[in-house]
Order: sequence, then C-alpha cells, then structure tokens
Amino acid sequence: MPAGLIALALGGFGIGLTEFVIMGLLPEVAADFQVSEASAGWFISGYALSVTVGALLVTAAVTRLPRKPVLVGLLVLFILGNFLSAIADSYAAMLVGRIIAALCHGAFFGIGSVVAASLVPAHKKAGAIAIMFTGLTAANVLGVPFGTLLGQNFGWRSTFWAITGIGVLALLGIALMVPKGSTEQTKGLRSELGAFKSGQVWLSILVTILGFGGMFGAFTYIAFTLTEVSGFEAGAVPWLLVLFGGGLFVGNFLGGKAADKNLDGSLVIILAGLVLVLGFFALTASRSIATLVSLTLMGGFGFATVPGLQMRVMHFASSAPTLASGANIGAFNLGNALGAWLGGVTISAGLGYTSPIWAGAAITVAALLVMLAAAAAAKRKGIATVKTTPDVEREPQGAPVS
Repeated sequence: MPAGLIALALGGFGIGLTEFVIMGLLPEVAADFQVSEASAGWFISGYALSVTVGALLVTAAVTRLPRKPVLVGLLVLFILGNFLSAIADSYAAMLVGRIIAALCHGAFFGIGSVVAASLVPAHKKAGAIAIMFTGLTAANVLGVPFGTLLGQNFGWRSTFWAITGIGVLALLGIALMVPKGSTEQTKGLRSELGAFKSGQVWLSILVTILGFGGMFGAFTYIAFTLTEVSGFEAGAVPWLLVLFGGGLFVGNFLGGKAADKNLDGSLVIILAGLVLVLGFFALTASRSIATLVSLTLMGGFGFATVPGLQMRVMHFASSAPTLASGANIGAFNLGNALGAWLGGVTISAGLGYTSPIWAGAAITVAALLVMLAAAAAAKRKGIATVKTTPDVEREPQGAPVS
C-alpha cells in the first residue's frame, strides 16, 4: 500500500471526527455558551452547508494549482478552524471555527480522491479511494465514541485540541509521503467545468444525492427509533452506533473492491441491497436483535456506495476530474440534508419513528432507478464502466452522454 494513502486516510479521519463528534458533545457546548439546543444545532447544520459550498468554490479556486500543495493548504485551513473552535470564547467564534474547518472538507475529499487514484494502477483505483475514505469510517467507529468520552471527562475543548493535533500529523504525512510527481496541476477552471457536459456525471451526482440521502434519512433520527421503538436505554445509543460505524468501515472496504471489478453492476446490487435492508429495518424495528442486524447492514450497504460513486464521477469526468469529484462530495452532504428533511417531515406528520426509515427506503428506490437508467444509457452509448482486471486495464473514456 502506498504510504501516501495512509496520510490521506489520516486526514480523512480528522475531518470525519470534526464533522461527527460535535453531535455527542452538543449538550456540553450549548451549556458552555448558554444557547438553546436549536442554536447549538447550527454547529452541525452550518458545518454541512459550508461543506457543500466549499466543495465547489474552494475546489474551483485551486484548479490551476498542483494538488499536493493544495492538500497541504487545505489541512492548514482544517487546523486553523479546529484551533479556533478549541479557544472560542463565544458562540459566534465557535461557529466561525466550524465554518473554516468545513470549507476544506469537500475539497480535501474531492482532490484527495483524484490523488489516491493516481497512486495505484487502474484496476485498483476504486480500492485506493476506499482506503482514503477508511479514515472517515474509522472516525465513526473509533473517533466519535472516544472523542465524546474525552470531551465529557476533560471538557469539550480537549476534543478539539486533539483534532487539531491529528490535523498536524496528517499535514506532515501528506507533505512527506505523497509523491510530488503523482499530483500534477489540473487543466484550469474552464477545462474542469467542461466535465459537466457529460450527462453521466450529472446522473452519477444524482445517484449520490438520492442514495446517500436514503441512508442518512434513516440515520438522522436513529436515536429516537432505538429508544422509542426498539426499547433500548438512551445510554446504550452511543455504543449501539458503533455497530453502525463498523458497518460503514466494512462496507467502504468491500464496496471499493466490488467497484474495481464491476463499477455499475456493483452499484446496482448495493443500492438494491440497501432498499431491502431499510425495508427490513422498518418492519422489525421493535425487535432488538433484528435492530442490531439492521443497524450494521444499513451502515454497510449505505457506505459501500461511496467509493464506487466517487469513482464513477471521476470516470466520466476523466479529462478534468477534480471539480467534478469535489462536486460529488458536496452531493453527499446535499443527500444528508434531503434525507434529514424528509425524515423530519414524516415524523412531524405523525407517522412515527420508523417513518424516516420508510422515507429513506423510498429515496433509495429512486437512486436505484436512476442508477439503472444511467448504466443502461452508458451501455447503449458504448461507454459502460466495464470490468477491469490486472491483466486487462482499460482507461476511462469520459465521453459525454446526453
């Protein structure tokens, strides 16, 4: 495994920890700044919105720069944002720190995906992207529970000091381990925007929004489902979510392997599997053992789509993949917002705490239908994302599809 992939994964771990650990520390942060839960919630939603904006604007702003220095600069931004959060003496200062840290998120994963793919042979590209995203999944499995415990025992600021330190280590790792020659500069903003002429790029982004939105719609209100429907105690929820995080970790790894063998075929199967898992979860949420199984499988199938979808966008934007890759990271966050909103609508309508899971299943069905249409259109045009093996490597054609 190239050492550069480890450095990229460490950066992903720190960024994932920044995004998710605040959920476990929100009561302490709200009490410290003497704000309501809703106001403190902007530390989460403001971060997500800033990720979406940064994925496009920051990536577009650095298209002419060599990718390795850009990654280093993004981590400097990440370190600065978390440092400001750690020393924040007011609600506004904390929010500014969160926004600054979020601006690097989309660009880091977007550009990092391109760099990760450049470090390995063609038949291992999706697997390399999965390794980079392993940092994000590990943040959910290990980082969030232990980051929450650290903050609860030593004050929430200690968690952000720890994240700042992780950022410094990731910066040093990328500076020392990512080969300079593998990260040439891109072709400029006009060339990058030209990648969006491909209908397949847009279809892939739409699948990302709907597919990830389906999983996140169910996950956003999972604490209510676990306590009010499944009957678990509130104190058990953080540890139950380790099962979900474990599913993310395994799904990310296996999804990358599957995408390297058959990109479109694997995505169709994974999305169909996610529909079935969500339907099973909604029907059996009142049974504790079934809930544990569903929670793990939901994480597994939900995150198994990530390396494949990221690779698919890069495949059809192969002449200038950087901005398209960043846009797809923004699409994951749009999916988060869509799923959370629709799940909230169903709960407000009085449909109960399993209704977000049904809503997630419905969104995922839409993702599956779009994916089937995209795969059929690509095959009809003769540009399907075919199976790639070590003996026969095929370069992505990136031809536009109307």
